[in-house]
Amino acid sequence: VGSRYWAEEPHVENYRAAYGILLDMVGSGGATFLKEGYSMRYAPAVVERVWSTAHKLGYGNYFPQQQGGYITDDHLPVNEMKRAPSINIINLKTDSPTGFAPHWHTLRDDMRNIDRNTLKAVGQTVLEVLYTEK
Repeated sequence: VGSRYWAEEPHVENYRAAYGILLDMVGSGGATFLKEGYSMRYAPAVVERVWSTAHKLGYGNYFPQQQGGYITDDHLPVNEMKRAPSINIINLKTDSPTGFAPHWHTLRDDMRNIDRNTLKAVGQTVLEVLYTEK
């Protein structure tokens, strides 16, 4: 609801975001972030910038050069309604029936699953992208 509302209701008149980066489930140990399908459809240049930055920083193992599936998430209304190219960095599990880790949306979905190295890889990658924006 939040991203749809943001896309429909301008908070600043004539505001136009250059792009958006959605971080969803980015803290799991052993996470890998495939190039999500809608991100590649609507914002391939942003995807390539983020993934190439991750590789440049030595985080290629977290950001493989591999396309993943299509995930309906908060970046979709921003892309389709706001027309701001937005990507989704999300930990997809291609070997899982749900597409996500086994603890996803269970009582075991807690801080024990958070890994500081994964958070560091994602955080440093996104910060590098933002701070080197021209």
